[in-house]
Amino acid sequence: MDEIFADGKFSHSRQVGRLEKALEHYTGARRVIGVNSGTDALVLLLKACGLRPGDRVLVPAYSFVATATSVVLAGGRPVFTDIDPDTYAMRTEGIGDEEADGARFVLPVHLFSRMADMTALAAFAAGHGLVLLEDSAEGIGMRQNGVHAGLHGRGGVLSFFPSKTLGALGDAGAVLTDDEDLADHVAALRHHGRTGRTLAHFPGISNETLHVGHNSKMDDLQAAVLLAKLTVLDEDVRHRAVLARRYDEGLREVPGVTRRPAITGAPDEVFYVYLIETDRRDELVVHLHERGIGTETYYPLPLHLQPCFAELGHRPGDFPVAEAASRRAVALPLYADLTEAEVDRVCAAVRDFHTGRVPA
Repeated sequence: MDEIFADGKFSHSRQVGRLEKALEHYTGARRVIGVNSGTDALVLLLKACGLRPGDRVLVPAYSFVATATSVVLAGGRPVFTDIDPDTYAMRTEGIGDEEADGARFVLPVHLFSRMADMTALAAFAAGHGLVLLEDSAEGIGMRQNGVHAGLHGRGGVLSFFPSKTLGALGDAGAVLTDDEDLADHVAALRHHGRTGRTLAHFPGISNETLHVGHNSKMDDLQAAVLLAKLTVLDEDVRHRAVLARRYDEGLREVPGVTRRPAITGAPDEVFYVYLIETDRRDELVVHLHERGIGTETYYPLPLHLQPCFAELGHRPGDFPVAEAASRRAVALPLYADLTEAEVDRVCAAVRDFHTGRVPA
């Protein structure tokens, strides 16, 4: 913070540049472009990849709403697909030729603790002439076949919302890519479409404006926080894995509780969220809340049934796996400062609820 105040420039300056380089080293990406949120990262990535007004983008029906609203904000039209019941990832098998052939982009999401099957999705995209992008907002540290999340297609994104595995003290995000031209386009779009050097270069505010861009600069304070936390990210990831295994042990014999996705120990597994499914989800949430235990319901309404997408004409039953997950899924506490003893307390409360030790 002393450096930031001495510099006198509080966004889009030296700390952001340092963070971009550190994240390039951590992820293996050729370029990382810091922006002000994971949502803006998606919007800018789609625009920089040439999304045109009305272009159709395949997205899963089960995700945070920003996955699909980003498509709309970029000028496109989301086309929903169902998910795999075991991994919660986009399921290509159920996508018909009409949906696939009429689309230009496919945007899988890496949810909770596992990446989507990027080998299968890359083959699917190539077979239908689609541009493959990744909503890898939750994917920091996840790797598949040695490649970091967000780098299996043209590009991906990271979110640094405070609850993320690598979280800031407010909103922040990034685009990551191996495509230099794409990176330059995103870098221009984040700063009002100005070309040339703008990062840590105040005179760049007078540069030529080539694109109709955004004001999506990252604050240097957030970059400084992320640089500090990046030094302990791997340690945090390891601790989260220990806690997830502790949850698995404590809940293994509890009737009516299913772990989603199942722990595999694969390199793409990073526990941003520990999720379970249960038929009495909402009652369990109340039970835990009364005992001082927080939860998060992911996601109580699937995307195709959100009011903002009513014009797309979807009805209940269109994507049954996503709808079932929305009725049954809930996240239990998981963060870097959580202790194993606290996990045991949560497990005991969940067991009490499901074994009849509290009123049904």
